[in-house]
Amino acid sequence: MSGLSRRDFLVRLAGGTLVVLGAEKLWPRALWGQIADAPTDREFITRVSRPQDLESPPQWLTSWLTPNNRFFVRSHFGPPSPSSLTDWQLHLEGDVKHGLALSLSDLKTFEPITLPAVVQCAGNGRAFFRPKVPGAQWEKGAVGNAKWTGVRLGDVLKRAGLGAKAKHIQLLGADRAVLPTVPLFIRSIPIEKAMHPTTLLAYEMNGEPLPLLHGAPLRLIVPGWAGDSCVKWLTHITVQENEAEGFYMQTAYRMPMIPVKPGAAIPSSQMTPVTEMPVKSIIARPLEGAKVRVGTVQVEGVAFTGEGEIVRVEVSLDEGKQWHDADLGEERSLYAWRLWRYVWKSTKPGSYRILSRATDSRGQTQPMTASWNPGGYHWNGIDGVRIEFEA
Repeated sequence: MSGLSRRDFLVRLAGGTLVVLGAEKLWPRALWGQIADAPTDREFITRVSRPQDLESPPQWLTSWLTPNNRFFVRSHFGPPSPSSLTDWQLHLEGDVKHGLALSLSDLKTFEPITLPAVVQCAGNGRAFFRPKVPGAQWEKGAVGNAKWTGVRLGDVLKRAGLGAKAKHIQLLGADRAVLPTVPLFIRSIPIEKAMHPTTLLAYEMNGEPLPLLHGAPLRLIVPGWAGDSCVKWLTHITVQENEAEGFYMQTAYRMPMIPVKPGAAIPSSQMTPVTEMPVKSIIARPLEGAKVRVGTVQVEGVAFTGEGEIVRVEVSLDEGKQWHDADLGEERSLYAWRLWRYVWKSTKPGSYRILSRATDSRGQTQPMTASWNPGGYHWNGIDGVRIEFEA
């Protein structure tokens, strides 16, 4: 730390995110390149440069599986250096009968499971809240759908043997801030979700070894829940009676239990952790501001939800007065997104706003606007783009 002035190094708290500024002065740029494992596609939208928070542009959200090099990137401190993972093990401790220290080879002796699932940053869509809230101003693309391969967390917990007070599973990865005073990224999930047969300790992504940026060698996948529970670079699991303590569980990633007035201050006693994702659709094409010839235009995108399945996507061309059913893609799987498309034939030039809304199997439909919350989480308001038809 010697030689690094207060001016050069700041820790800023914004929307549940501790953004470390000036870290490149501690870690040489060459090392940053090594640990960043930079995506091969340079069209990402950069929301934070150090550590990298990279948003997928909406036009990429048109395939059922999101390629690894086009999957959004989110972390609080950036990935650990590859050298720190050389002797990696997963440690399972706490209220268990047998503590475990498992290598990747050990984990692969459990039954392998592969499932497609959406991972979405809890703050995806934060930029659309009014009044604005602090934090990375994600718009649409902090989300992706991948095929994850790993083992059931529940199987590993059964091997350890749960104690009588096992109610929560605390999660810690290998990533660290450059200052030891910055709180660790520690999260926890209830034992019921941990034991769910789709909650995975994942070591592959789309049939390839998990990339470093996405949590290699191991990350948690919690289908249907926001990405803050999908802890990356996972090294320690602690079985315990209570919810995890610490900033990222007790202050960040919490939402009001009931709707609140926009801009209102909310007592901590009335906040609860971010968990299940709400139903949502996103228009991927055409893009905002597109100019097209009068005639036929194909509107397409993705839709997903937490628990349940997408059963309907509708499109409006008149500010929500009338809604038309879109065609849903054939690919479908619980916890994955569904592609959708709607073909619109226009005969008149002018400016038009296209809206989309999704409905899931539990009857939940996207609202016109999401309920405001101070962290800017779980935006799921009806999506919209404005385009221009030219003669």
